[in-house]
Amino acid sequence: MNQLEALKQYTTVVADTGDFQQISQFQPQDATTNPSLILKAVQMPEYRALLQETLQQHPGQALDEQMDQLLVRFGCNILHLIPGRVSTEVDARLSFDKDATVARARHIMALYQAQGVGPERVLIKIAATWEGIQAAAVLEQEGIHTNLTLLFSFAQAVACGQAGVTLISPFVGRIHDWYKKAAGPQWDEAAHAGANDPGVKSVRRIYNHFKKHGIATEVMGASFRNVGQILALAGCDLLTISPELLAQLQASNSPVAPALSPDSARAMDLPAVRLNEAQFRLALNEDAMASDKLAEGIRAFCADVKKLEVLMQV
Repeated sequence: MNQLEALKQYTTVVADTGDFQQISQFQPQDATTNPSLILKAVQMPEYRALLQETLQQHPGQALDEQMDQLLVRFGCNILHLIPGRVSTEVDARLSFDKDATVARARHIMALYQAQGVGPERVLIKIAATWEGIQAAAVLEQEGIHTNLTLLFSFAQAVACGQAGVTLISPFVGRIHDWYKKAAGPQWDEAAHAGANDPGVKSVRRIYNHFKKHGIATEVMGASFRNVGQILALAGCDLLTISPELLAQLQASNSPVAPALSPDSARAMDLPAVRLNEAQFRLALNEDAMASDKLAEGIRAFCADVKKLEVLMQV
């Protein structure tokens, strides 16, 4: 049994890619996309025709409408290859507009339903700002399931759990990157590997809190830089992994052991935590890493949405 097969015994494996032609060889349950991954995919020769077909089928429509049609087209292609769910992201430029996020999410879901895809197979990705989390609360009440992304802090996770979101994507690699950069020459890579990785620690804290207090929101570790980070979170509800790292797992036969479990979490002495808006904003502001990476992530997604729009107008 290779590491990928072994990991699947403990964790739901998700493919993190817009390149859906790569997905089948890894047999993931779910798949996730984001603006950066879709931008990367449509610049590949094998997906240019898909972009052109989408534009030809929806001539004269507003760019945001064409964009959503393209995202749903990718999502539908992915769903043909997996048994589970696909995550499709709302325009990151709406990250601080609750009502606009709700409207855009409803529209994306309607496009899926027009293709015969029900809400049980789609997660709408939204940045985990306060506004995004409140938008997700509204959508969940309507039966539209959400995946809160760009999540770097415990406060963001707590607010998502309170809002009843279906799934959160706490980032591992970007947290690691921030602490490594902040430490500079003093950084000791070996000392911050595996279970000691700051990104891994963040996800473990969230997972244990949710399981301890019966919070139903699924925890999906994301943004991995290496296989060690993945294996240190074996047992997490889900892990979304790039094709490159999926291939590394598939190529190795080293043993995999669970690192997280609901039973272990329930035995821990962890206080319950609730946050109102003011407490959330203060906690996020006090966390320099989370504040930096959330802002940076939204800027990067916004930039890639704009680049995608330019390609769609060529």
